[in-house]
Amino acid sequence: MPSEPEFYQRLTEIFHDVFSRDDITLRPDLTAKDVAGWDSFRQVEILMAVQEVFNIKFSTREMDGLANVGDLVKVIASKVPGA
Repeated sequence: MPSEPEFYQRLTEIFHDVFSRDDITLRPDLTAKDVAGWDSFRQVEILMAVQEVFNIKFSTREMDGLANVGDLVKVIASKVPGA
């Protein structure tokens, strides 16, 4: 059963890959405004990678409801079996 820290660890790897940077530290209140280059295209890349890594699918409503990384972790946790 994955834990919240494990979700953050895997998400950190995704963010480092998408942004080609390893200086991004994820926290629940982190938003696109906090990361240079996090635009709508990067958002799509992040969400596609998350769906692939965690083997889940987001609904449009879920994607529209994401305000920060904490929201993303909550949605992932609700979809990953055993989380």
